Amino acid sequence: MATLGNPKNTIEILQKYNFVFQKKYGQNFLIDGNILDKIVDSAEITREDCVIEIGPGIGTMTQYLAEAAREVIAVEIDKSLIPILEDTLSEYDNVTVINQDILKVDINKLVQERNQGKPIKVVANLPYYITTPIIMGLFESKVPLDSITIMVQKEVADRMQVGPGTKDYGALSLAVQYYANPEIVVNVPPSCFMPQPKVGSSVIRLTKYEKTPVEVENESFLFKIIRASFNQRRKTLVNGLLNAGNLNLKKEVIIESLEEMELSLTIRGEALTLEQFARLSNILWLKSF
Repeated sequence: MATLGNPKNTIEILQKYNFVFQKKYGQNFLIDGNILDKIVDSAEITREDCVIEIGPGIGTMTQYLAEAAREVIAVEIDKSLIPILEDTLSEYDNVTVINQDILKVDINKLVQERNQGKPIKVVANLPYYITTPIIMGLFESKVPLDSITIMVQKEVADRMQVGPGTKDYGALSLAVQYYANPEIVVNVPPSCFMPQPKVGSSVIRLTKYEKTPVEVENESFLFKIIRASFNQRRKTLVNGLLNAGNLNLKKEVIIESLEEMELSLTIRGEALTLEQFARLSNILWLKSF
C-alpha cells in the first residue's frame, strides 16, 4: 500500500472510491509527509503507546501512527470512509477503526480495555467547529491522558496558549492551561491540505499536568466563574459575575472578594491570570456556600 502523505496517492484513493468531501464534517486531508512526521515526532509516539486518533479521514496519519505505536484506535464519524480505511490500513494489524462520533465514545472504557487504564496519547486533525468540545470532553471526563497533539485552526491554537491582556485570551485559554501545558509545534499553510481550507492551521501539543497548577475548592464552580467573566467581554468582572444566571452571587459578596484580593472593582475578566481566577473562585465559594 502506498503511503498517503502525498497528493498523488491521496487523489488515487479518493477517485477509486468516488469519495465526496462532506462539508458538515469539515474534511481537509493532510497531504504533506514532512508535517505528518512532525506530528508523530512531537507527540513522542513509541512502541509502548496506545494512541487514539480522532478523525482519521482516509488513514493518512493513521499509517504514520501505526508505524510508530503499539496500537492505534481510530475513531471516524463518516461511514463512507470506512471501506477506504479498510483498504488503506489493510497492512496494519495494530489498528482498530471505530465508526462513531468521538463525543459519544466511552473513552475511559476504551483505555481500560486496550491500555490497562494507563495514560494514552491522543492525536487528531480536528475539524474547526468541534475542536473545543472534543478537547474539553477529554479533559473533563478525566480520561487517563499523557498528551493531546492536534491540528487546529491557527487562531484556536493561539487562543489556547496566550496569557491575560491579549484579545485572544478567554475561557478556552484558561481551561486548556488549567489541565495542560500548551506548545505550538508548527504552523501549517492551507496548501498542505486537500481540499485547501480558507485559513492557516497549527499543530499544538497539550501535555497534561499530573497535578493542576492551581488548587480549587470546586472545579466546576471555577469554570462557571471563568465563563461568566468572558461572556460579555466589555463588561466589568463584577457585572459579568452578577449577570450570570447560574451563579446567584450577591453583589456585596463579589465586591468584598475583589477587595480581599486587592483588585479594582472596574477590572475585566481578561486581566486576571489563572491563579487569580482560582483564588477568586475559592473565596467566592467559601463565602457563598
